[in-house]
Amino acid sequence: MSLSNPDHRKTALLEARNIGRLLAAIGEFLLTKRLTMSTMAAHWGRSNPNGLAVAFEEEQYTWVQLNDRINQFANWFRAQGIRKGDVIALVMDNRPEYLMVVTALNRIQAISALINTNLTGDALEHAVNIANPKKILVDNCHMEKTDASFKNFKTLTKADFWIYLETDAAKPKYGTVVNADIDAAGKTMPPQLEKSTRDDHVCYIYTSGTTGLPKAAVVTNHRIFVASAVFGKLMVEGSKNDIIYVPLPLYHSSGMYIGWGSALATGAGVALRRKFSASNFVPDLHKFNATAFIYIGELCRYLLNTEEHPGEKTHRVRVCVGNGLRPDIWEKFQRRFNIADIHEFYGATEGTAAILNFEGRPGMIGRQRQGQLIVKCDLTSGEVIRNAKGLCTEVGVGETGLLLGQISKLVKFDGYLDQKATNKKILKDVKKRGDQYFNTGDLVIVHDNKWLAFGDRVGDTFRWKGENVSTNEVGEIINKFPGILETNVYGVQVPHTDGRAGMAALSVNDDFDIKGFAGFVQKNLAAYQKPYFVRILDDGAMRITGTFKHQKVDYRNEGFDPSKIKEKLYFFRDGKYVPIDAKLYAEIESGKATPN
Repeated sequence: MSLSNPDHRKTALLEARNIGRLLAAIGEFLLTKRLTMSTMAAHWGRSNPNGLAVAFEEEQYTWVQLNDRINQFANWFRAQGIRKGDVIALVMDNRPEYLMVVTALNRIQAISALINTNLTGDALEHAVNIANPKKILVDNCHMEKTDASFKNFKTLTKADFWIYLETDAAKPKYGTVVNADIDAAGKTMPPQLEKSTRDDHVCYIYTSGTTGLPKAAVVTNHRIFVASAVFGKLMVEGSKNDIIYVPLPLYHSSGMYIGWGSALATGAGVALRRKFSASNFVPDLHKFNATAFIYIGELCRYLLNTEEHPGEKTHRVRVCVGNGLRPDIWEKFQRRFNIADIHEFYGATEGTAAILNFEGRPGMIGRQRQGQLIVKCDLTSGEVIRNAKGLCTEVGVGETGLLLGQISKLVKFDGYLDQKATNKKILKDVKKRGDQYFNTGDLVIVHDNKWLAFGDRVGDTFRWKGENVSTNEVGEIINKFPGILETNVYGVQVPHTDGRAGMAALSVNDDFDIKGFAGFVQKNLAAYQKPYFVRILDDGAMRITGTFKHQKVDYRNEGFDPSKIKEKLYFFRDGKYVPIDAKLYAEIESGKATPN
């Protein structure tokens, strides 16, 4: 890299500094034996006992209080027969107990399956079943839908259904309430535990791939260790004087890695919100005295659309860390909310291609690093284009390509519980014969000095509301509704929003009822999975490709413009599908009507 350009020199100095800080952090962790989530929490219980660990609503826990409570959960789990390698499925909103449970299970070398609380019906049952849990722990907010699916949980019976209540919740008619027994458990952990290894599983975080139902990505002690160091020491640049506001769900890697991981690495406290609220965001920053927060791009757009709050420039926040912040709102958001530093990153829960933007360069996910390749591919299907030697070709500046991350002894791809799904993400013979790379499934645009901008997802997945949506998964659920003969799900761009909103082209018969379909969608799909737009095909014939796959590109490009599409178009609004006419289309285009 040439250092004649001042910006290049600044980049080189920052990267050298950060590499040094990361190595120092890893050395510090090794010396203090902070190698797991459990040992990191125990360290702060000893070295910073009275520092704030977790704040939530009106509750607060110091590090020693949190560590004692983690021990109580751990001892209770052991008393219930939970041992190393056993899995507990966790269906719980953000709250201190979430962190206690995950860390306590890690302390006894058991595993948490972090279930997306938006899932219902088939998707919920699939997520639980692939984890093969011994028990399921649910908070009172989610007990009814979990109970409704019990008959389809393959490894669980009613005796395995644990309910953890909030203090003011009514006693449920489902499952066994466990609060009192946990409260009575001892605060000191027994010493007779096997030694944890770097490859022991900590938790499973669910991620949608290019096809099928959610996959359970394996998160090991080593991955938590590295993520905590990178996010806590480099991205948040945290200390025990910081408070990190976490409005994103802990079942996602952003909440678990950036939020909890940064706290474990630095001794900072975390302030939790049950679910993101745009109207409460600024008040929360003041209430918790936050110095940092985590975001996804859509969250920032929501905040920009709120009315100005008198406290939005007078908080203590010095940095926010996240991904998906689009260039059109980056600087507006930073100015309006008086954020000194925005640290954007790119990464997958299970991936090997993490990219970091330390410089706050709007619209960039960071710089390409050693072990990462951007290769030529079919921009629609994502299939790599190989040269005459059967290898991949890297793209140049100004070009778009598929992002790959090298798999090696140092940078492992731990994969999924499903070995077939793991194998599908591994691309071989990329740069030379015998090498292996993780296929991110994402397109990126290459800029000068190896800076990268996110392009789009490829294949059968699109991103909406910070979630990866599998078109196959949604289509399989929709196809169960009476009168639907065939479904083609895809994502369409909607002005003034990030990502793509779901749209479904439907081939139907006379039994199809659009009113009933709205209720079915509400009941069976999470908010981010809903087809906000529906197109009823006049002739009932679905367009297909030469290999008999659904043609998504043409449908996606045609969108939902009634002046161009003569077939019936609908928009999901106020719990029902309403016809899209010129007036409604104009409202959607202007941002007056948005998918939500």
